[in-house]
Amino acid sequence: MKKLAVVALGGNALLRSDQKGTIDDQETNVYETAERLLTLIRSNYNLVITHGNGPQVGNILLANTAGHKLYGLPDMPLDIAVAYSQGFIGYIIEQQLRNVMMANDLDRDIISIITQVLVDKDDPAFKNPTKPVGPYYTKEESERITDETGAKFAEDPRGRGYRKVVASPKPLVISNQKSIESLARAGQIVIAVGGGGIPAFYVEENKLQGIDAVIDKDLASSLLAVQIRADKFFILTDVPKVCINYNTPQEKALDRMTIAEAKRYLEEGQFAEGSMAPKIRAAIAFVEGSGKDAIITSTDKLGIDNGGTRVVIV
Repeated sequence: MKKLAVVALGGNALLRSDQKGTIDDQETNVYETAERLLTLIRSNYNLVITHGNGPQVGNILLANTAGHKLYGLPDMPLDIAVAYSQGFIGYIIEQQLRNVMMANDLDRDIISIITQVLVDKDDPAFKNPTKPVGPYYTKEESERITDETGAKFAEDPRGRGYRKVVASPKPLVISNQKSIESLARAGQIVIAVGGGGIPAFYVEENKLQGIDAVIDKDLASSLLAVQIRADKFFILTDVPKVCINYNTPQEKALDRMTIAEAKRYLEEGQFAEGSMAPKIRAAIAFVEGSGKDAIITSTDKLGIDNGGTRVVIV
């Protein structure tokens, strides 16, 4: 019987910080990522692929703002921007993965599912925005935008500039998870929970409505992985292993980390918010919820023996 893996693609799999973000850039990056996914397909895994959307959603909102100022087009709410990004990113992943599979004489259906995720409208995150979206700005540029729009910005922990931050509520329920699992276990490759899912809440009984937020894609992916009983959860990022004392002379890469160690490192502030910390929390949530391993690594190390950092129960 085939195993089931959820693979959460990091931003680097779609768009790199030194790129303008053209569709050509993103297609090239996704093709390279899709080549690495073949390792899992050939290792007898069925796949559910999730992905981030921070830069893309930020660019959608910038384009919307320009359209509003120049042509009076109506503002696009953040939940609609997330849905928009799910559609076009899913299309790019589906197309490039299909290209790679055809080049390697493989054939599977690849299906993108627009995914809503239920959140609590009273989640404390709405009072403390922390999720970075969009491009990087200089300090001066971010201050000017704040003065003009009231948007909040935070400095990137790796010194790449300043990014707009928005609310990131906790995901509670993944919509259509039964169908996602059924399709994946039947051998289809499923793309779902893009950008953490479209945030929605019950404005009243039996009435869903979108809300202005971006859900952390790793945490939502972890919840999905638990709900569909995945055998493995891969979190892809731009570093091969999780490090403690990052960017210091005492930096140490970790091959293995128990959830107790992971929680202790979080308490010590070893992992930056908006960077590695959400990935660690997502890994902990999966391991606690499933009893199985999570692996945090870079795309080029995917599927390699001893590649990445393995998060385990004990």
